[in-house]
Amino acid sequence: MMRLSDKKRIALVLSGGGIKAAAFHLGVCLALREKGFKFAGGSPEDVHMKYEDDRLTFKIYVGSSAGSVISAFLASGYSIESIIDAFERGSATDLKRFTKGLKPFARLKPITYRDMFALNGGNFVSFIPNVMRRRSIMTGGLEALVKNGFKINGLFTTKGIERYFRTQVLRENSFASLGVELYIIATQLNHSRKVVFGNFPETHKIKSIKYANFATISDAVAASASLPPVFAPYGIRNQKGKELFFFDGEIRETLSTHVAADAGADLVIASYSHQPYHYTPVMGSLHNYGIPLIINQALYQVIEQKIAKHIEHQQQISAIMSAVDGYFRQQGLPDEHREKLLDILAKRVNYKPGVDYIYIHPSPQDHEMFFVDHFSLNPEILGRIVHSGFRAALQVMRKFDL
Repeated sequence: MMRLSDKKRIALVLSGGGIKAAAFHLGVCLALREKGFKFAGGSPEDVHMKYEDDRLTFKIYVGSSAGSVISAFLASGYSIESIIDAFERGSATDLKRFTKGLKPFARLKPITYRDMFALNGGNFVSFIPNVMRRRSIMTGGLEALVKNGFKINGLFTTKGIERYFRTQVLRENSFASLGVELYIIATQLNHSRKVVFGNFPETHKIKSIKYANFATISDAVAASASLPPVFAPYGIRNQKGKELFFFDGEIRETLSTHVAADAGADLVIASYSHQPYHYTPVMGSLHNYGIPLIINQALYQVIEQKIAKHIEHQQQISAIMSAVDGYFRQQGLPDEHREKLLDILAKRVNYKPGVDYIYIHPSPQDHEMFFVDHFSLNPEILGRIVHSGFRAALQVMRKFDL
């Protein structure tokens, strides 16, 4: 049985899914703290003074989309209470029970709908007149109408999120200024690769993944949170001054746990909120609830399959390495050959021995979590989602000893 306190470098990986995912992650963090975990963050001086003891301390954060928002908050040194407070100002009774009796915390400016949904300017305004002027596109049929008429790259932009982090959250807007490791995942629009933003040396390269050190934290968060078609792709200029466009960090891969393992973590705790609905007598069948929820279910099933394949792949690689190791030992073959072969295999498949993974997600029977809105700041809804994350994490973490 794995002992959590034996782990030396602990990473937190947070997935996307709108405000709902952010609230779920906060509930997970509250449960992890109750279990004894600490969340290091802030400047190198802050981290050195407050978190000299690395035991059960997160010092590596990996975030995609909504997960990038929470990861950036935590890596910057803000408490869980202050983040909850920013989302809801503590006005929900359900959230107040988590902060009752705790020491005062630094207050963040409230996150508003205006911060999250900045209207995409001229592109959106010009859409209807443009369609009406160009009647000839109708001759191409429905697909031509869609392609030519809907030439808006998103209803909203994440520029408000970038501005909020730059002006209200970050003391220094660079990955290098942090005393912990923060990695933010995005997808390059005009390419087929995932991009990991962070503080990397120029020579840090892995095939099919771009490790980029040219973004500020606020730009990286805005890029990762640009979910199509709601949000337009977000542009960032690289070292050569060329503007590259990025969007949602979950397009290529739902959970980037490998980034944490590559950073040297030996325990990776991943939280994700995309859990397909399983039939319950209380809610009945989804076919009674209309197209939006059926679409959500379809997307969740696709995402669940991707995550299941990801976890299965990790387990298969681990089993293969264990089998090779066991065979060499059983046959009494030379250790130098066993170690050499295991090293070759590990490099070929990017296997990190000694790394354990814990996955936290909602229960399939948690119908409240499935049915609530992805982008609601309603206090009651936020409270229920935080509770869902709290319960899910406690249930998983009960299996492990300190």
